[in-house]
Amino acid sequence: MSVNNMERRLGLGQATAINMIDMVGIGPFITLPMVIGMMNGPYFLYAWLAGAFLSFIDAMIWSELGAAFPKAGGSYNFLKEAYGTNGAGKLMSFLFVWQTMIQAPLVIASAAIGFAAYFSYLVPLTPILAKTVSGTVVLLIVILLYRKIESIGKIGVFLWAGVILTMLWIIGGGIVHGNFIQPILHINDGLKINYAFVSAIGFASVKTVYSYLGYYNVCHLGGEIKNPSKNIPRSMFISIAGISVLYLLMNISVVSVIPWHIAKDSPFVISEFMKQLAGQTAATIATCLVLWVAFASVFSATLGYSRVPYAAAADGAFFKIFAKLHPTKHFPYISLLFLGAIAFVFSLLFKLSEVISAILAMRILIQFISQGIGLILLRKTRSTNDFPYKMPLFPLPIYLAIVMWLGILIATGKQMMLAGLAVISLGTVVYFIKAKFNKEWPYTNIG
Repeated sequence: MSVNNMERRLGLGQATAINMIDMVGIGPFITLPMVIGMMNGPYFLYAWLAGAFLSFIDAMIWSELGAAFPKAGGSYNFLKEAYGTNGAGKLMSFLFVWQTMIQAPLVIASAAIGFAAYFSYLVPLTPILAKTVSGTVVLLIVILLYRKIESIGKIGVFLWAGVILTMLWIIGGGIVHGNFIQPILHINDGLKINYAFVSAIGFASVKTVYSYLGYYNVCHLGGEIKNPSKNIPRSMFISIAGISVLYLLMNISVVSVIPWHIAKDSPFVISEFMKQLAGQTAATIATCLVLWVAFASVFSATLGYSRVPYAAAADGAFFKIFAKLHPTKHFPYISLLFLGAIAFVFSLLFKLSEVISAILAMRILIQFISQGIGLILLRKTRSTNDFPYKMPLFPLPIYLAIVMWLGILIATGKQMMLAGLAVISLGTVVYFIKAKFNKEWPYTNIG
């Protein structure tokens, strides 16, 4: 079965909407006070700028690879092509799928857990009730995604509209309040460029980068995108530009009403922001909209990740059962159901604080850094005509992205780095056992 059997039904608008709702999610609303607390000053906005800059630079790598290899599975195909379809690419692509089977459910669960945490502003939840809410969110998402891709595109645009409405309402509230420009004028108050600042922005950027993740979701849906050589890069850059502006304006809006030294200790900062502006009813409505955004993010993330095990299985590199498409709706339903089930379990087991750093630590080495190195290798061995999109100043953006990703990896902490390396090491052992049994690389010449 070919991964190209899927139907190209998603246009630029739908692809951009799916990216943007994946990017926003519950992340910026929950991490906003975390970032302020880590930076401990009005210059916390620089951490959001750093996250946007890294996303933009990294999107150049994704754009070249996504436009050149527009297939379901995204990084699975990129790593296989970059390191050799009959060589080390087998190991790298296997490791990506291996870590995705753990990391993807963590991403989905993190949004569901965040949903439950914010829901407690409306209705106080016991620990058991909170787990019930997060688990229910995952189940509802799987039900929504169990349909044809064109229907999903329409649902994505609908959810995206709610995301944009929420952000614009928060931004508009700060503007109407009248002090919107003050946080910008005082952004450098108390700022000292020293080791402490660099260290703080490194740790804070773990949270802001988490809030930007998802700009590449369109690459996982590469086999379902119309005119992919143009729409894949465009959707990513439009998504990052739009979300960066919205994040910055939202942060400025909030601290123009609630001073940063108060906002940093508020777990429901958006709700309290709206309550101060327009009363309890408005705060309740704002909370419901934040929950809408969180739900939309789980929807988009689950959609994209469900294509990864399918792509690997259809290529013969993963368990065959994941290669099955629904007989009438033509989507990888086994992959969707499996990841949904694991995410459901994770949503019952973990806390949000435990998964944000784990998500980044597990992905940086195999996905982000390896893709950058892989693109350099591809550019040396393939014609430039094979790359419909070409980044400016190649390869400088790749080197810059790698250095920044290494900084983020270090900032996740020693425990998370070791956990990420443990997952990679175990996956490597499993691959070589599988490869020897199946006589795959590097055992292809063994009789």
